[in-house]
Amino acid sequence: MENQTIEALYPISFRQKDAVTLGQHLKNRNSVILMGMKRVGISNFLRFFLNHKEIVRKYIADGNSHLFIPIDLNDLVEREVFPFWILTLKRIYDACEKSALDNSTKKYIERLFLDCMQSKDTFLTIEGVKKSLAKITQEGVLSTIFLIRFDRLREVVTLELFGNIQGVKDATNRKVSFVFTSFRGLPDLAPEVFTKSSVALFARNMYVRPAEKEDTKIIFDTYKARYKLIFPLALETALFEVVDGYVQYLQLALISFHESGKTFKNKQEIFDFLCTDERIMLQSEELWESLNNVEQGILLKAENLKEISDEERKSASYLWDSGFLVDSKEKTMVFSSLFSYYLKQRKIAREIAANVELSKKEHLLFTFLKSRIGEICEREEIIQAVWQEVEELGISDWAIDRLIARLRVKLKSQKAKFEIQTIKTRGYKMIEG
Repeated sequence: MENQTIEALYPISFRQKDAVTLGQHLKNRNSVILMGMKRVGISNFLRFFLNHKEIVRKYIADGNSHLFIPIDLNDLVEREVFPFWILTLKRIYDACEKSALDNSTKKYIERLFLDCMQSKDTFLTIEGVKKSLAKITQEGVLSTIFLIRFDRLREVVTLELFGNIQGVKDATNRKVSFVFTSFRGLPDLAPEVFTKSSVALFARNMYVRPAEKEDTKIIFDTYKARYKLIFPLALETALFEVVDGYVQYLQLALISFHESGKTFKNKQEIFDFLCTDERIMLQSEELWESLNNVEQGILLKAENLKEISDEERKSASYLWDSGFLVDSKEKTMVFSSLFSYYLKQRKIAREIAANVELSKKEHLLFTFLKSRIGEICEREEIIQAVWQEVEELGISDWAIDRLIARLRVKLKSQKAKFEIQTIKTRGYKMIEG
């Protein structure tokens, strides 16, 4: 069956440095924590790595057969331990069904999955995962499990869960590798579970930074063709300089251009247009909120061209490792002019957000919740109603929660008779008080 993933059509040179590093880790059967700033393009890179037919030959090249098993934890409706393990087993089964594994192996794994679904027993499901991967290994195939958006499990991560993940690797004589994706390292997500020493023994850290211009060009050409955009060649470089390799900025920019039908004469017009886009500003706010207080303070020092000490660099190394800050000969710079603009305008942005009038997205959210008053609105339904134009790019839990929080504040300020209730792990419900 032909792969329909657009990233599978990228040239094999896409993000070559990252592909070489990840491929070498998998060749050595290392587990990897793939991290970077939120929405920087990790998912885009992984769709390329998981689906391009030349990846194993080009970047792993160890003579073995490999099975990539992507588990997107955005698919978890309930962020609990049993749903995590049953989703893992289901995705193992799905990957096997599409593979060239022996039919007897496929049937064996199918039986394990169906038995676990029927029993709804966590212990049996974990054993099913171990037996499935052991069976695949016995066929001489090396499995890699990609736990995409592992940070979504931060509230249910325990020593037992970490121990069971390690146990899965041990069950295959350590021939299974894990790739965790997260905007932060595992010790930052759950320091009481993942100590730096235990994680260092289990997995290697790998940062994905904003894309280089040639890689941004590849992504741009793909979306330009998809949205049938007419964009002057002379302005492409200007756009790339504005978004500076940050994939979500680029994707949102192209959608905004498509919606507006606006033409631009120069870089300044592109910049001014994007600075007024609510989605761009919300994305910048999400980046800001992903940092701790120390990192925020040092980021502002860099923005204001103040000297940063060696001790501060050490305490906020994440800013440099992830690409938030870039050192030039003269100064330390914030990675993108759009994000730099947000830092300068944060006070104004907060005042605009506090305005009692609803923004476009807030109005869409209010209208949708009101149309379903008294009913639970799942997160996916909210995305379809409010972010339909960017649904395919993925919308973070943070973005949904922040928009809900803003709407709640404005409804209260307006003394409205409506209240929004949170339904844990599912979504929200509007009631009339």
